[in-house]
Amino acid sequence: MPFSPIIVILFIFITSALAVEPRDMLKDPIIESRAREISKSLRCVVCQNQSIDDSDASLARDMRTLVRDRLMAGDSDQEVIDYVVSSYGDFVLLNPPLKGSTVILWIGPLIFVLLALFAFYAFFRRQGSAFVLSKGLTPLTKEERNRLHELLKKDET
Repeated sequence: MPFSPIIVILFIFITSALAVEPRDMLKDPIIESRAREISKSLRCVVCQNQSIDDSDASLARDMRTLVRDRLMAGDSDQEVIDYVVSSYGDFVLLNPPLKGSTVILWIGPLIFVLLALFAFYAFFRRQGSAFVLSKGLTPLTKEERNRLHELLKKDET
């Protein structure tokens, strides 16, 4: 029996809502909301594309607890973030700063896309040559290409 899209969407929302358990929440709603905002900006180092607020990995839970403990100790939001970055590195930020050590995080996807485009170009160029040769056709010589180009120019005028 196939799943309906509504069930899948509900499952996604329910599982992300269960990441922060009620027993982990702070009694002070102001500090809790600060903790949630900070948690939304920190990457789960296990899941990597989820914030620690959304992840239900045990390390993400430990990181959420660390954030709440630091806030309860009186740290500012930036001090908490700086502490987590000093422990885990810039990679833990969902939006890492652009600097020498994180430049690969910023240009890596671009390099990947360019390599993929080059691979597609090379593949289809090779396929086109293989198609011509498989049909028993021979590529045009330079003189034939020049003659064809001249004939096409005459047709345009």
